[in-house]
Amino acid sequence: MKGNKDRLLSIVARFPEISLAVVGDLLLDHYIWGKVDRISPEAPVVVVQVTEENRRLGGAGNVAHNIASLGAKASVFGVVGDDDGGRQMTELFRSIGADTSGVVTDATRPTTVKTRVIAHAQQVVRVDYEVTDPLASSYQQQLSDALRSGLARAQGVIVSDYAKGTITPSLFAVLGDASAAGRIGLGKVPVLIDPKAPNFSIYAHASIIKPNRKEAEEATGIRIKTRGDAIQAGRKLLREWNSEMILITLGELGMVLVGGGGDAEQTVEVDTVAREVYDVSGAGDTVSAVFALALAAGATPAEAAMLANFAAGVVVGEVGTVAVTAEELRAAISRGDAAQ
Repeated sequence: MKGNKDRLLSIVARFPEISLAVVGDLLLDHYIWGKVDRISPEAPVVVVQVTEENRRLGGAGNVAHNIASLGAKASVFGVVGDDDGGRQMTELFRSIGADTSGVVTDATRPTTVKTRVIAHAQQVVRVDYEVTDPLASSYQQQLSDALRSGLARAQGVIVSDYAKGTITPSLFAVLGDASAAGRIGLGKVPVLIDPKAPNFSIYAHASIIKPNRKEAEEATGIRIKTRGDAIQAGRKLLREWNSEMILITLGELGMVLVGGGGDAEQTVEVDTVAREVYDVSGAGDTVSAVFALALAAGATPAEAAMLANFAAGVVVGEVGTVAVTAEELRAAISRGDAAQ
């Protein structure tokens, strides 16, 4: 086991050498923290006395935050509005050292903002500001041009789809050109897609597609109650999405990784250990970031899945969207912890 831990730690040590492109829906997570000690006299609702307020990077932004927090370099490709939310998000990217030259400002739509009111570590209400229509063609073109240029500098690509309108066929045309040129794929520049309905039909040129249980069920029609069910779904998705690998995250059941052909030696099951889970918000972003980073750093897919599982175990122990640090990941590997 020590040798295995040493191998995983050596992969993490290479993260600062890696630069990843992150393309997808940029969300601003706005948190209002407070306490509750009475019911409103105006309506049967609690009154939250605000004690703290902060903003964090969400969606594809949280993927980039995890990459930067782990010591690697992140180049961001997405859209913000010409508003306070967009400016706050851009400033947050700059504070973590992310490259924002691929962020397009769309004055016709607001920045996606999710405001969560949390009292005593429990979410009271969430308010969303968003437009989910596909980007106008001119903004799609700007984003595609930026990604085409950015691919030349990337050692891996993460497509983070939250179904807010950023992910369109035009972006996959850019990946298609790179695929035709032999520049992307496992062993080259891996492309990981974090999918979301209703966009399942447009995914192409992926090295790994990473649905969670619900998304895998929606995409296949297979009810997933066991890892065996997940492996069956993964094999079906390999054919339908024409991906090199499928990674399905299963919460308390861990993860399954299914490679081309579905042979037993190409199927990896990642166990979990029981631990207290406070909040799963953003855990999928962490898995995407660590899995793609590990592959770009020379890990096997099985090693990348193990590292992603360790990282998820860190962030689910926190409330709200948080990024894992290299120090926290190294500590989790040394302890042998994993995500529930």
